[in-house]
Amino acid sequence: MRIGLMIGSDKERSRADRLAGLVADVQAAERDGFASLWIPQIPGYLDAMTAIAIAGSVTRRIELGTAVVPVQTRHPIPMAQQALTTQGACGGRFTLGLGPSHHWVIQDQLGLPYDRPAALMRDYLAVLNPAFAGPGPVAVENETYRVHSPVDVVDSGPMPVVISALGPVMLRLAGEHAAGTILWMADERAIGEHIAPRITKAASGAGRPAPRIIAGVPVALCAGGEVVAARTFASDVLGHAELSPNYTRLLEYGDAEDVGDTMAVGEASDVLARLARYRDAGVTDFAARVVPLGDTPAARRASRLRTQEFLAALGPELQSR
Repeated sequence: MRIGLMIGSDKERSRADRLAGLVADVQAAERDGFASLWIPQIPGYLDAMTAIAIAGSVTRRIELGTAVVPVQTRHPIPMAQQALTTQGACGGRFTLGLGPSHHWVIQDQLGLPYDRPAALMRDYLAVLNPAFAGPGPVAVENETYRVHSPVDVVDSGPMPVVISALGPVMLRLAGEHAAGTILWMADERAIGEHIAPRITKAASGAGRPAPRIIAGVPVALCAGGEVVAARTFASDVLGHAELSPNYTRLLEYGDAEDVGDTMAVGEASDVLARLARYRDAGVTDFAARVVPLGDTPAARRASRLRTQEFLAALGPELQSR
């Protein structure tokens, strides 16, 4: 299991420092030996792909990926153009994470329809994958798109796509048409009994390689007496599953009630044991969303540094024991 980081919005930085700070975070993650770094497309915040293109130009080894870009916001051809340009900036280290997002983002915030998201993803990939196979013309007509367009950005090469597949239909699409899935709010039982078997079966049936299962999981190194408060804090800041039916349905496959219950938290031995359980459930890539704890900015910075130093000390991979 490869060990990487997932970072979100940093509201403690000034707006003027956010982009430079994010790029510095990516460079630090590379120096610390992390295998990957994943950047969500957060409503109203920095554009994830643009930030990755900039960070990719000043790093050399670390994989960089989006987690995730909503497909409704960009036609698949402009998405392909931007992704291929980003891949060029990253020297082949970029992975495009896509998803259907949630009704409160797509419908309530953007005023776009949120109908049949799995069908939209199917039609979207039917255009996107040929666009990534080029350069050359893309000619695809389906229920959603009628595309006859050239794509001539970079020479042909791998352009991995993972999708936020949570339910059975999306997991089948991910196995048959993508490199894997990237998850949030999935615990070990949901992954081991629901996600891994379904996506692996779909990939095998389509003659594709074993899929990646990338798990975004909150992590905090802290004293045992702080665990309950840390889980509550993570759910308050990063969770509220009841607002997103996609997550509510996913939680029914596992034991967690909100994102705090998926958290790897506590003393070093507790965090390591939970990482091992995720690995044994089928996770191929662990994307740690470090949750800084403390009542002051200084305390939170110290907490973040302590947790990241611990994760970095594990090395880029958590091998089987």
